[in-house]
Amino acid sequence: MIFFCKNHVHPCLLCLGIVVLVAISGCVEEKKQPESTCLACHEAMADSSHQMSCTVCHQGNAESSEIAEAHVNLIAQPAHPDNIATICAECHREQADSLPRSLHYTQKNLVNLVRKSFGAKEDIPNLLEIPIIENPEIPLELSEDLLRRRCLRCHLFSSGDEYSATKHGTGCAACHLNYQDGELSSHAFSATPQDTACLSCHYGNRVGFDYYGRFEHDFNHEYRTPYSAADFTDRPYGVDYHDLAADVHQRRGMLCVDCHGAELMTGYSSDLPNTMSNPEAKTCSSCHEKTLLEMELPSGVTPTPDGYSFTSKSGSSHALPVMKNRAHEIYQEVSCQVCHAQWSFNDTGTNLLRSDLDDYYSWDRLTVQGSKEVETLLEHNLDYDKDELPPEMSDKITGDMRLGIWYKGFVMRRWEEPLLGRADDGTIQVVRPKLDISLSWIDEDEEVHFDSIPSLAPNQGKVPYTPHTTGPAGIYYEQRLRDFLRSEEASQDSK
Repeated sequence: MIFFCKNHVHPCLLCLGIVVLVAISGCVEEKKQPESTCLACHEAMADSSHQMSCTVCHQGNAESSEIAEAHVNLIAQPAHPDNIATICAECHREQADSLPRSLHYTQKNLVNLVRKSFGAKEDIPNLLEIPIIENPEIPLELSEDLLRRRCLRCHLFSSGDEYSATKHGTGCAACHLNYQDGELSSHAFSATPQDTACLSCHYGNRVGFDYYGRFEHDFNHEYRTPYSAADFTDRPYGVDYHDLAADVHQRRGMLCVDCHGAELMTGYSSDLPNTMSNPEAKTCSSCHEKTLLEMELPSGVTPTPDGYSFTSKSGSSHALPVMKNRAHEIYQEVSCQVCHAQWSFNDTGTNLLRSDLDDYYSWDRLTVQGSKEVETLLEHNLDYDKDELPPEMSDKITGDMRLGIWYKGFVMRRWEEPLLGRADDGTIQVVRPKLDISLSWIDEDEEVHFDSIPSLAPNQGKVPYTPHTTGPAGIYYEQRLRDFLRSEEASQDSK
């Protein structure tokens, strides 16, 4: 049985697996217990793989009908990373052991990308190792305060921002329990995470949102078109968005996990590992190049009299096109998205200011910040009938409050034809100005410690990026390449 309270939803009320729904009958049989007094307050929901007493995962005292006694030593979040090794690992040992190596757990790529762009010489292994710095003395320390208190709202130790579409469980529950309108909707474990779970972290102008053709509005309400006569809209992702062309795979009914499978959660170092030894790991070529398909069929792909078909984990099935255009042979050192991306995020001049001042009037038209914490504080303190809250912001890893609010703004937010650049291996790829950022800090005495300190990242902060806006290459793909090669040649000649 799986339970949730009629009057209050407790997060993560089951022993969760991490990647796949494994019916470990022996484990379940061992842990089956008679129905307990939990049912007096909690409503049962079916999950065939977790037919066991509540106390197996949640501990507590199932023999007492008194709430205080029943909840002694209760573990409210058994799927939280702090509890996985002792709770989930009882039945899901392999997944639990591999989770701390996964990018979803460590966030090391994002964390070290930002730290290096502000002077870090060495990587740290995971987000938990980011130093806590209250009074930064160098740009690196300021960037680390930014990471802990503004950026890292989405990770397995956090239940997400407080918007209706961005709430999720922690640990295993982040992907495998379903939330709706900011509340846990079911304790039934889902082996295949739905896209709503992915989008609870991959929203805003980040990979994932573009898969659905979404581009976040500006923060200033004057630019949030179309205008609405309503006094309030839910803004499920914090900021409203424009509806652009969605990725062709999304329009065909494919889920995120059709391409980004189990390898994301089991310790692989890349979000799309290029290895055919793992049938869950897919690249564009592994599904669309005939010679690779003849060697090994990725999961979901089956041969047909006319070629191949692909069946999504959503249940949808459709013909799988195989590369035939001669351009694929000519341009072998060109990323697929160089020709096939329909549009790309290009937000330039991202400015981040830590302000320890209790001056909020300057932000009257920018209360929407893509952060519920900042938005709530601004709206509260701009209401002069309310007692003012201190200019503090929480550490998104420990939850501790510290002085200073991190505000965000942009020089320009736009979508356009993808920008091109060279990756470290020389291939031509789509790039975006992801590290075109600057940091500032003014303390409570109005002393400016840092004033628009720019990132040290080369090439105006442009880094390789894979837009999830795939579509037909069209008739101008070669022109896109020629324009890039000409500009590259002209740049070299001018040196």
